[in-house]
Parts: sequence; C-alpha cells; structure tokens
Amino acid sequence: MEAIQITNILYLISAVAFILGIKRLSHPKTARSGNLLSSLGMLIAIIATLTYPGKEFDFTLILAGVGIGAVIGAIFATRVQMTEMPQMVAIFNGLGGAASAFVASSEFLSSPNSPFIIVCLSVFIGSLTFTGSFVAFGKLQGFISGRAITFKGQQAINAVIALLSVSLILAPGLFFDSSMYNGYLNAFFVIIVLALILGVGLTIPIGGADMPVVISLLNSYSGIAAAATGFLISNNALIISGSLVGASGLILTNIMCKGMNRSLANVIFGAVGAESEGGGSSDGKEMNIKSYSTTEAAMILDAAEKIIIVPGYGLAVAQAQHVAREVAESLEAMGKTVLYAIHPVAGRMPGHMNVLLAEANVSYDVLKDLDEINPEFEDCDVALILGANDVVNPAARHDQSSPIYGMPILNVDKSRTVIINKRSMNPGFAGVQNELFGYDNSIMVFGDAKDMLNDLLKEVKEL
Repeated sequence: MEAIQITNILYLISAVAFILGIKRLSHPKTARSGNLLSSLGMLIAIIATLTYPGKEFDFTLILAGVGIGAVIGAIFATRVQMTEMPQMVAIFNGLGGAASAFVASSEFLSSPNSPFIIVCLSVFIGSLTFTGSFVAFGKLQGFISGRAITFKGQQAINAVIALLSVSLILAPGLFFDSSMYNGYLNAFFVIIVLALILGVGLTIPIGGADMPVVISLLNSYSGIAAAATGFLISNNALIISGSLVGASGLILTNIMCKGMNRSLANVIFGAVGAESEGGGSSDGKEMNIKSYSTTEAAMILDAAEKIIIVPGYGLAVAQAQHVAREVAESLEAMGKTVLYAIHPVAGRMPGHMNVLLAEANVSYDVLKDLDEINPEFEDCDVALILGANDVVNPAARHDQSSPIYGMPILNVDKSRTVIINKRSMNPGFAGVQNELFGYDNSIMVFGDAKDMLNDLLKEVKEL
C-alpha cells in the first residue's frame, strides 16, 4: 500500500471519529466521550498531515506552536468559568477564522498562481469571522454595549461593503490591473480590510438577546472558511472538518431561530434590543410587585406537590446550579415532584443550561424541553424562576409591539404560583420589562440566586 493511500485512510478514520463524536455530543451522558472521540480524530488528522508524502515541515516551529497553544489552552480550561463559556466560544470562532485566513494568505503570497477566488473566499470569510466574533465577545463580556448599536444608513453601508467585496473577489480587473500579480495583491489586501470592517458592521447591530444565534452563525462561518482553505491547500481533513462545522453551525442556527420564532434575516438586521422610546410590553406601566422572603417562599413550596424549576442566565452568573440541585433533592425527599424546564435559548449559548445542570449531576431525565414541559404547567403548583426573563415573558404571546412577540415561551404564568428570583427589576437581553412580575399569581424573591437558594434550602430543611 502506497504512503498516500495510508494518509487518505487516516483522513477517513478521522472523519468517522468527527461524525461519531458530534453524534455523541447531542446527549449530556455521552458528551464527554464524544469530545474525546472528536479530539482523537483531530489528532489522527494532524499526524496524517505531518507525515504526508512529499511534504516538508519545520518541526521546530510546529512543536513551538503546539507548546504555546497547549499552555494557553490549559489556562483557559482551568480558569474560565462555565458562565464565561459563551465568550470563550466566541473567541475560538474568531481565532478559527483568523487561522484559516492566515493559511490562505500564506499560500497566496508564496504561490502567486493559487486560485484567486478560493483564496479570497477563505480570507474574506475568515477575516469577517475574526472581527465579528470579537465584537460578540465584547458584547458578552460587557466591553461593548449589549444593546443593538445602530445608526442611520448602517445597513446600506454594510450592503455596499459586501457588494464591493464580492466584485473584488469575482472581478478584480474592474478595480486593479489583473494582468499583473501586483493587481491581484492590491485587491487581496482591500478584500481583507473590507472583510474586517464588515465583521464589525454586521455584529454591532445585534442585541444581547440574539447572541446565541450569532455565536452559532459565526461558528458556521469559521467552518466554511476552514473548508475553503482545505480546498486551497488540498487537505482532506480540513475540508471534512470545516464542512462538518459549517453544516452543524447552520443547522444549530436554524434551530435557534425556530426557538425564537424569527428568521435569520430578522436576527441579523432586526436590531432587537436597540434603544427605543416605546420599549415594549410593560415599559412605563406600573406593576403590582409582591416581594416575599425565602421563609415565605419555603412555606409555599411546602404546600406544593409539583414544582418546576426554570433556570436562566441569573442562575449561571451566580453559579447556583449545585445548590439548585440540593433544593430539588430536598423537595423530592419530601415526596414532591420536581422537574426542570429548559428553553432552547436559555442562557447565552445553545445548550448552556443543560451543560450547567449536567455539571451539577442533575439527572437528564428531569430536564424537559419547551414542547415537553409546557403542558405540565397547567397542573403545576409552583414554577420557580431562577434568573430567567425573556423566555418566560407572557408579552411574547399577545403584545405585537414587543420585540419578543411570537417567540415561543415557557408557560410559567399558568402555574398556580410563580416564584421569581432576580437581583433587580432590570429587563432581560431584549431590553423589555417582564409583565409576568406584576401578575396576581407571581411573587418576587430578590437577591443573588446562589444566596437565595442557600437560604431557601435552610428553610426547606427546617420544615
């Protein structure tokens, strides 16, 4: 068997490992093994590439890069909190896009005869992903306002930049002398600059409520850039892995859009969460807020038979998933039924709540998605809301002026009693107040989710 055949077989094995790994990532019980399997597939692909027949590599530089990357990766893995995982994913997306752009740039600059269109596609998508991802990171981390940042003519400017970029990629001769390498080189650098600007321009008008969709979309972009680079350098592993990331990212983006009952175009261009005078459902309307203590909340739970816990980003920020499980276990020990309601866009990243609760050893059997749990609220005694906001706002069902109108929500308001834990009355990512707070069957228990649940746990154990 020739060496090239062995290399291709290794690439095939790595591709199978990627596919099986992604499959296992779909369930919390198998996600860890799926991650290890995918990592093994990548290791095989790297070995196959470094031993590719006829290729020469500077292993000193490669080992130096691996060492630096391993140190940075170890620091991220040990220091980044679960609540900061969306920010880290955004950074990874950006660095993935940048890596593809750098490889394509290197290939073009060292080999002037490289196919210009493929080079530019890789560089354009990779550069756009880089700046777009770091704007998303800034919004999530608070360096940039989480609200949609808009200005007059913004979409027109983005459209002109996109049209100019496509024209340069397909017909550089319209702008530069394409009979000479310098003409292509000038077009190449202009495309990079335009892509970097467009990445910022497309991301800043997207509000915090839509960040889960943006992260998924940028993840897809990074995969497409990698696949384009794979075609450019004839690397099968890069083509396969990039295609898998691109396709899975688009599928997940579509799932997230359906979870909010909105189109992708509306997410990108709708500017949900921008500053406005109207503001939405309950802005400017006085609500009858009933503030209760944890002692009173514990007494309500004591009288309940069926309780549904609704985790939100407030629970994630407070790192309260472990004490939430303890409260649930204490209630179950008292003979009560406890379930968890997981909205598809809860948190700041797809699957965020599932990962947090799985980390706290909450059984997957009691985690119910929106369609499965909504009928359960009809005969639910208490819905315990822990930091969730937009995903439980009844305005989504009836208020056509609300930016979340039409979004499928958890029907917590149909429970007999709704206990809502929040730090303050501040609105959620969509920037609108939650009318649920003023409902007759709703009570508020203010405070940090972890502190509140610890107090509640003490009260429940004393009942």
